[in-house]
Amino acid sequence: MPLSQIDATPQHHSPEAAYVLGVRVDRLSQRQALDSIEQIIAQWRASDYAQVCQQIVTANPEFVMEAQHNKDFRTAINAAALSVADGMGVVWATRYIGRPVPERVTGTDLLPELARRCAVAGYRFYLLGAAPGIAEGAGARLQELAPGLAIAGTYAGSPAPNEEEEIIERVRAAHADVLCVAYGAPAQNLWIWRNLARLPVAVAIGVGGAYDFLSGRQQRAPVFLRKMGLEWLYRLYREPRRWRRMLALPRFATRVILRGRKNHDA
Repeated sequence: MPLSQIDATPQHHSPEAAYVLGVRVDRLSQRQALDSIEQIIAQWRASDYAQVCQQIVTANPEFVMEAQHNKDFRTAINAAALSVADGMGVVWATRYIGRPVPERVTGTDLLPELARRCAVAGYRFYLLGAAPGIAEGAGARLQELAPGLAIAGTYAGSPAPNEEEEIIERVRAAHADVLCVAYGAPAQNLWIWRNLARLPVAVAIGVGGAYDFLSGRQQRAPVFLRKMGLEWLYRLYREPRRWRRMLALPRFATRVILRGRKNHDA
């Protein structure tokens, strides 16, 4: 069944979400997003693991532009439990349309903070995706940042449909609460969406390149550049091959401006 035909009713996001070119962005701070995720996990455990897994999306301008022609991807984002603004372009767009988000909430920043909370509560992480060995390095770093964090398992795998059964059984055997998936967008988000009903975890989060930063494989932009909203420029400097992907940024800004300050919900 195409993803666009699946019931897309979101369950946990803010009722006053912003829509940027038809893509939902919840108007939540990082702390509010973390509170919501913790609540989902607690409810899942309280239900004796009977509740369906909930998806967390960190949306950036590339996501929004991909969603313009990828209906399944748009459905996955708009039906997620949470869709936070990962990308200064998205933050700017919500301000432009008069529905500002409180702050940028990146997957790379969210993950260590969630790990700290999970370490305290006794919730278990499973790290899926990236190149072999990268998830293990990311897990070790998360345990340094969040002493006591239980890494239930790691596995590279792939988003290929013929691997889904094996991956799901690995996660099930690990008794994890949180599944982090690093297959890149939109593959990671579509993988989570089509497997939501059978994922044996409370929440599944697409984390993109977060493992690379945590493991030390890639160097993140200095804090002052992040605060200026120029992390994308630093990544382009470090990885010139990304220039084609970066073309999404001017296209995104142009489409937002041409659409105007209203009618972004469709």
